[in-house]
This record gives sequence, structure tokens and C-alpha cells, in this order.
Amino acid sequence: METRTKDKEVEDLLLCAQEARVRAYTPYSKFRVGAALLTEDGSLVPGCNVENISFGLTICAERNAIARAVGEGHRTFKAIGVVADMKDKFVTPCGACRQVIVEFSVDCEVYLGRPDGAYVKTTIDKLLPDAFTPHVANLESLTK
Repeated sequence: METRTKDKEVEDLLLCAQEARVRAYTPYSKFRVGAALLTEDGSLVPGCNVENISFGLTICAERNAIARAVGEGHRTFKAIGVVADMKDKFVTPCGACRQVIVEFSVDCEVYLGRPDGAYVKTTIDKLLPDAFTPHVANLESLTK
């Protein structure tokens, strides 16, 4: 895939995700995750994971950022950055987050970062091939 996001945008995206990670609410797992979205207009929208003692109610950083972005009027995203500390590994979005990302951006670039500044680039299509999207479900014809 051709790179659409500039190096400075990637740096800013991952810095925003890293800053969001610090604000995560993780009293149970202590596993802080930060995410940030780069919208089509160049805005950055952060999100962090928010745990709940009823673990099923925990909100992932990626879905937190997406909900916030949608609430601010954004509907498409160029990229998402996700930062967590797994030593020498990179954390990818969970299955639910992958599905929510693809709902809004089928060609979204995904940057997986670590606190030391290292990152790798992938795409939502690679993380969720043959995704279930409104086009696949033929929902467009139902809304006309």
C-alpha cells in the first residue's frame, strides 16, 4: 500500500496516543493503552482504555477515540495509532476494535507503537481481511 501519512503526522499521531495512554483508567490490569485518530481534515483525536470491575464493560482505547471523534463530527479517518507497553512487542487492536475501525474507514492505516518510540505500520485490511462492512452486508440498499 502506498503511504498516505507523512512522517510528521505519524510522529504527532503516536505522541497523541502516548499522551492518552498516561490518562488510562486501569486499576485492575494496570495495562495502559492509548490511541489517537488522524481524521481526514488533519485533526488528532485521542482515546484511552477505561476499565470497569465488570470487565465486559471496559472500553478499549481505540473505541474510546472513535466514539469521541464521531461525537465531534468526524466520520472518516486516515490513520489510527495505538501505543501500549509490551516490552519488545506491539499491541494490535482487539477484534471488536478492528470491526469498529473498519466501519468508519476501510483503508485506515494502523500504526502500532511502543513507549520507546518504535512503531510498525499496517492497515486495517491486513488486520481484518474480508471485513464485514456495510457494502458487504448490502445495507446501503436497505437505507434508500
